[in-house]
Amino acid sequence: MAKKNMSMFVACFVSSMVLNLFFIINLYVGEDSKLGLSWSKKAAADAEAVAAISCSGHGRAYLDGLVLNENGFPVCECNSCYGGPDCSEFSPACAVNADGGDPYFLEPFWRQHAASSALVVAGWHRMGYSYSDHTFISQELERHVRILHSIVGNAVTAGRYIVFGAGSTQLLNAAVNALSPDNSSMPAPIVASIPYYPVYKMQTDIFQSMNFKFEGDASLWKNSTSDATVNVIEFVTSPNNPDGQPNKAVLSGPNAKAIHDHAYYWPHFSPIPTPADEDVMVFTISKLTGHASTRFGWAIIKDKAVYERMIQYMNLNTFGVSRDSQLRALKLLKVVIEGGGREIFEFGYKTMRDRWQKLSETLSKSKRFSLQKIAPQYCSFLHEVRESSPAYAWVKCEREEDRDCNAVLQGANINGREGSMYSAEDRYVRLSLIRSQDDFDLLLQRLNKLMLGEEGAKPL
Repeated sequence: MAKKNMSMFVACFVSSMVLNLFFIINLYVGEDSKLGLSWSKKAAADAEAVAAISCSGHGRAYLDGLVLNENGFPVCECNSCYGGPDCSEFSPACAVNADGGDPYFLEPFWRQHAASSALVVAGWHRMGYSYSDHTFISQELERHVRILHSIVGNAVTAGRYIVFGAGSTQLLNAAVNALSPDNSSMPAPIVASIPYYPVYKMQTDIFQSMNFKFEGDASLWKNSTSDATVNVIEFVTSPNNPDGQPNKAVLSGPNAKAIHDHAYYWPHFSPIPTPADEDVMVFTISKLTGHASTRFGWAIIKDKAVYERMIQYMNLNTFGVSRDSQLRALKLLKVVIEGGGREIFEFGYKTMRDRWQKLSETLSKSKRFSLQKIAPQYCSFLHEVRESSPAYAWVKCEREEDRDCNAVLQGANINGREGSMYSAEDRYVRLSLIRSQDDFDLLLQRLNKLMLGEEGAKPL
């Protein structure tokens, strides 16, 4: 009787396995057949296989990564201070990277949305230079950019022109070129408020144009805008990089023109009190979705003549933005817009808020270091008064002898970016808060260890 029962159990078990296998095959293979999937199946399988490579949670493998294995799979690319074939080996003496601006803090969000953000592209996709309307701008992507700003409420787009660029970097110089006079007796001064993003100066200098020249601190030019022969162009970064302040233009008057860099004006980092409504506004996908490598940004322009000059610059410079980049940006914006943008912005805000609070609590116990203060504001997107959750900590060394704050932190195995990079004193240092969770956790550990050695401090 026992043998009979066992035989029946085995028969039922085998039948169940066969039935489940049938349903699985029907679900995946059958659906592929219904959808007519053929050439895309291998591409999808390759992407899934690489995504499944275990890097111990401290790295990731990429389809275009270096292949050193006999199995043909790319190797793991590890987070800072981790190594080994699967990124499981931690280097205790390694210096933490708080210098770079790679926005890996959003990587977990995209892992959670792997299916909706995935993209399979045919080998013959957009092989020509232009779209069917003979432009270099995807109309569908432009439409989604306008929808995005309408949902977030961070910029006015109605009645405005939109220009695409390779990140904000290319657009910044396109705007400088468009706002500069062609036939002036002197080059237009380019200025910004200290501390300012160093690319403004570096990019302006490298072009060595006769039409514009970087002249540094905007406050030194307040009395020059009344001179009808001088056209001054001011970079206004809001929120500011490096200190997260909601900057306003310093200069005013008929000969003062401004380029408003709003790379960080998203709910991850800043309250959104009102829509930005300036003549020239620049945004980038790198700080919106975290995809810095896609090299995609856009400018919102009020004046048609400025728009046409920027379009001319872009067309001559690179024939517009890569069509592949525009396709990926479109896919990403569709995910962002789903559900009114709540998912990504709540995820990003919570991550950055938690990091900012932990860092603030750590440094609040110190008499040696201080952190920037940013006033809270009402956020129309979250419908509440909230603190900023900036991308970077702007740390000041308070001791008289600590004139090189970055060197002080390097002594604790923390690599930041010195204040002089932003035309400020080296008593300041910028620490990046937008990198991976590994990077942030290690930064916090090193800072707490540094606090332990500080007389009178009360480390957490």
